[in-house]
Amino acid sequence: MKPELCWDTEYSHLLITTVLFQGGTDMSDEGKNKITKLVESEKVRFINLLFSDIDGIAKSVTMPAEKLPDLLKSGVWFDGSSVEGFARIAESDMYLKPDLSTFAIIPWEKDENTTARIICNVHGPDSKPFIGDPRYILIQALKEAEQMGFHYITAPECEFFLFKMNGMKPLPNDQAGYFDYSTDEAYEVRKEMVNALHDFGIHVEASHHEVAIGQHEINFKYDNALRTADNTLTFKLTLKTVAMRHGLHATFMPKPVFGINGSGMHTNQSLFSIATGKNAFYNPKKKHGLSKIARHFIAGQLIHARGMSAILSPLVNSYKRLVPGYEAPVYIAWARINRSALIRIPQCSPENTDSARIELRCPDPSCNPYLAFAVMLKCGLEGIKQELEPPPPTDENLYLYDTAKLKEHEIAMLPSSLTEALDELEKDRVVCTALGPHITQRFLEAKRKECKEAQMQVTPWELEKYLPIY
Repeated sequence: MKPELCWDTEYSHLLITTVLFQGGTDMSDEGKNKITKLVESEKVRFINLLFSDIDGIAKSVTMPAEKLPDLLKSGVWFDGSSVEGFARIAESDMYLKPDLSTFAIIPWEKDENTTARIICNVHGPDSKPFIGDPRYILIQALKEAEQMGFHYITAPECEFFLFKMNGMKPLPNDQAGYFDYSTDEAYEVRKEMVNALHDFGIHVEASHHEVAIGQHEINFKYDNALRTADNTLTFKLTLKTVAMRHGLHATFMPKPVFGINGSGMHTNQSLFSIATGKNAFYNPKKKHGLSKIARHFIAGQLIHARGMSAILSPLVNSYKRLVPGYEAPVYIAWARINRSALIRIPQCSPENTDSARIELRCPDPSCNPYLAFAVMLKCGLEGIKQELEPPPPTDENLYLYDTAKLKEHEIAMLPSSLTEALDELEKDRVVCTALGPHITQRFLEAKRKECKEAQMQVTPWELEKYLPIY
């Protein structure tokens, strides 16, 4: 189905809506004309073309607005050999093809140099989509879901820290805790972040101070996984920029400070039936209100949890968050209300069946959202295809289980290091298939190098611990 263009004046940006899959480039004459008129009416001087590298770091090429006709006609060429995980020198020529549905005016660049943002798909010189483009990987996974009759909906909860930087030493911006108000020194900063996200068309639902000092959370509304991944990329850029304007540093590093909670990216997920438009995870006649589809999906993610771990928690530092005692899940189990389990089932009321969902609690905000959603979806779909059944739910506090009790209940744990996670990824057929051979190889190479570099470091802890004694 061809997307229908519509103008949403409330959010001052161009939206493309369609009943079916969103994420095409919509290079129809109508789409091109509307973008051209929008650039003229908003007096846009520059256009930032955004895309993601393999690590999930936003990259951009900036072009003058007068070059828009060339962009709409043939895209923009760039050197792919300079981007992490993309191409070798001998195969460097690539070009960006804009997804017009992502057009937005950058809210902090509305002046004599008004700048717009468009997220792009990466193509090779043969005009085919580049198999190393993380956005393309997610698009392919969503197409498989569509072939099985489902839309994949996600809503990440991205936690982050705000620091006053003293050299490289992070100092939390306040001493507040969970939901604190009077001591929350970033209250006004978060409101400015919310306003900027609103201007990008990201529907924020709530913001609050998190558990740790200097830690915060802003939640935005669920959407199809491609739109959500695009929003997550925009979210990180926006928060970092607004924080910088206040002399602060926003970080999505999973565990930046020893002894306090790290930052997670709990991800709510559901499948909606294309045929009926209803939530395929909901069945009021079944326990927990979960359908067979939901149970199969849960089973697929639990079975492949260790294989997904390197993608969902991709840093050496990630595994300093994934330890017992700081609310981060390390046990491969599921439950209704148990926050120590890997997958939690939030309450769903019969009056709002669209909210039926599962919450995967192990991802952290350093992950590449395109790759994360792709592997989460593929593993869940594998559970549906194989009609896998999850183990019984575990509603007890798993942090109180000793090794013997974990073994008795057959509860495994996530990898305890990135090295172990990479080994699990390499032998997980479903996860490797989701990523494709190009990204699998490049990801493993880059991350094994990162592990080796970390292993050779002499840390302040080691000097403090050993130097006075030995």
